[in-house]
Amino acid sequence: RYAWGLNELKPISKQGHSSNLFGNIQGATIVDALDTLYIMEMKEEFKEAKEWVEKNLDFNVNTEISVFEVNIRFVGGLLSAYYLSGEEVFRKKAVELGEKLLPAFNTPTGIPWALLNIKSGIGRNWPWASGGSSILAEFGTLHLEFVHLSHLSGNPVFAEKVMNIRKVLNRLDKPEGLYPNYLNPSSGQWGQHHVSIGGLGDSFYEYLLKAWLMSDKTDEEGKKMYYDAVQAIETHLIRKSSGGLTYIAEWKGGLLEHKMGHLTCFAGGMFALGADGAPNDKTGHHIELGAEIARTCHESYDRTSMKLGPEAFRFDGGVEAIATRQNEKYYILRPEVIETYMYMWRLTHDPKYRQWGWEAVEALEKHCRVDGGYSGIRDVYNNHESHDDVQQSFFLSETLKYLYLLFSEDDLLPFEHWVFNTEAHPLPVLRKDDGHKEENQK
Repeated sequence: RYAWGLNELKPISKQGHSSNLFGNIQGATIVDALDTLYIMEMKEEFKEAKEWVEKNLDFNVNTEISVFEVNIRFVGGLLSAYYLSGEEVFRKKAVELGEKLLPAFNTPTGIPWALLNIKSGIGRNWPWASGGSSILAEFGTLHLEFVHLSHLSGNPVFAEKVMNIRKVLNRLDKPEGLYPNYLNPSSGQWGQHHVSIGGLGDSFYEYLLKAWLMSDKTDEEGKKMYYDAVQAIETHLIRKSSGGLTYIAEWKGGLLEHKMGHLTCFAGGMFALGADGAPNDKTGHHIELGAEIARTCHESYDRTSMKLGPEAFRFDGGVEAIATRQNEKYYILRPEVIETYMYMWRLTHDPKYRQWGWEAVEALEKHCRVDGGYSGIRDVYNNHESHDDVQQSFFLSETLKYLYLLFSEDDLLPFEHWVFNTEAHPLPVLRKDDGHKEENQK
């Protein structure tokens, strides 16, 4: 009603919201929510959205975009919509957009730029990122989508670009076995030695594991990189608070910052999802780690007035799982905690995960729901809502989808057949035996 065909909704002022992440490409929320509509069997809305994509989704625009955000939301959303519905328009649009992103890889190392003008093909990095570096979570979160683009287009270039990123990473020394968040695409050397499993790092680790799972467990390189990284994370970043809460700290040039971001809370689900393939009988240990992270993240929600978690919370100066800085007290409808509940529920069927998920539903309804949609909150410790008036596209693609899956049967998008990209877009596992089926069907 208020922002159809624009990128995001401002649910209080009832108008469109445009983030510079998408340049002037339009339709982020529509594309991001396609698969959610389909999974929830909202057939009429899905048909409307599909018609909008056919007529109006246009990539021939002179605009600078975030390669990472456009990949996970637009490419991922289109790929899922294609795999779920079989509608050819989604495949064509996904491949067309993938081709527009290829110039981002035109760097001396092949590590892509963060920002790309999709008309001129000129790329650059975020001016604030360590000495012109690319960001680990950004260039490390292209793998799943680009492998599928090669699979669906028959053009190997997409998969080659992302496999080359691994080659560069494997040649480099990792400080303490950890991957710094910054890598210079020209020199191929690390920037500042900051390590995070939250923002700037998070989905790189997720995609190592999921690349292995999506390959039908044939991508041994991805598997080894993942389990080696988890080993280093356990040794250097995972700590227990005096109150017994397990958390994942951030590492800054050898010093730990005892802070955990809401984004880091996805890791509970990741550890549990990877438990099955863990080396030397560590399966139970990885599940336990997932459960402990889930509990810590639930505490970060439970210790606020609104029962919604802050952007970041700390374990120092006598506080545990509480945000101490004003600029960390906001909640922007993020999915990561609910994502972990969904994985923990599917992998353990412990009823507390559904109970915790329902607490989040009640809090969202009570504090975030407004007349025109759902809004983020500026301070979750306050008793009075101060809304930010933005409904992020990931609220529909991730937060609500993970909640729906948490309360659905396990045979809806079963894990043996589907892997979720970091924007919760399901992509099918590529079976060892069906590599050429798609090409033959064309």
